[in-house]
Amino acid sequence: MISTDACIHCHMCRDNCSFLTKYKIDICDTEKLKELAYHCFLCGRCSSVCPVGIDGRGLILEMRRERAVSDGKQAIEKEYKGLIAEKRDYKFRNWKNVTNGTVFFPGCNFPSMYPKTNAALVRLFSEHGIGTVYECCGKPIAELGLAGDEERILDGIRRRLNDAGVTEIVTACPNCMNFFGDRLGVKVRSVYDKLSELGEGKLLKGDMEFYIPCPDRSEKKWLEEIKLFVDGNVTVNDSAQCCGLGGSAIKHEEELADGFVQKLGESTDHKLFTYCASCTGRFRRSGLRSIDHVLPLIIGTDEKPDTVKSYLNRVFTRFK
Repeated sequence: MISTDACIHCHMCRDNCSFLTKYKIDICDTEKLKELAYHCFLCGRCSSVCPVGIDGRGLILEMRRERAVSDGKQAIEKEYKGLIAEKRDYKFRNWKNVTNGTVFFPGCNFPSMYPKTNAALVRLFSEHGIGTVYECCGKPIAELGLAGDEERILDGIRRRLNDAGVTEIVTACPNCMNFFGDRLGVKVRSVYDKLSELGEGKLLKGDMEFYIPCPDRSEKKWLEEIKLFVDGNVTVNDSAQCCGLGGSAIKHEEELADGFVQKLGESTDHKLFTYCASCTGRFRRSGLRSIDHVLPLIIGTDEKPDTVKSYLNRVFTRFK
């Protein structure tokens, strides 16, 4: 278990996290946190503000893993049965168009929310000899604490990549890239980095304000790559802690999740942009219509998220 012995009880974590504030606890209150581990959004805000470097997100994940190997596993599988049924052995896996060398790995949510833009990217990459695979990276299962399934999923992806001779993955999802890291033994790049290398994509004119998805908050690597496509000033809006989908905590903390959306909406009077399909879909479903994903603009489809047929769009990837 990650040690909290270094905690100086400054309450910075609590002051910057709606979840910790609600329950009047700090990241060092491990016994209370064990009971509330599945209420945490795993956004990493506590880790980023901790002056002594305690990894709060990692701590909560360890607590979830402990629960999943104890008498709590049955309850977890019952409570999240829909997610587990789809993601544990991804129902819409499709590797028939895999190519050796580089492959496009859009993730499961981007094709779901942006089917037309995804199709345009598939065609564009195909012109450069790059195939596409449809797969879930495994992060949703990992965040439930199901460590055995997490490793099995990663092992399966590694094997399929190796069998196909893949040496590079290009993904449209920052969650996929963050989760994979160097765990697959192949290079993982953002779609923006690859588009820039290929000389593809439109230059967007004007200033743009971005909401940064949780996995890119620390390094802002994706944002820096997106700046190459923006002829204008790029600013960041960090008023919302999370979109509300992180860690599947919305199942227990819907009011907090809705509060994130409201806070982001109240923070600006003009258009916002992001680069996570899950975030965009969540914000728009919750009534925040002033936020768009930047990739459809760069590709030229100007597509809005399909929040009505998103699941059906994901089903269709099985047959592409």
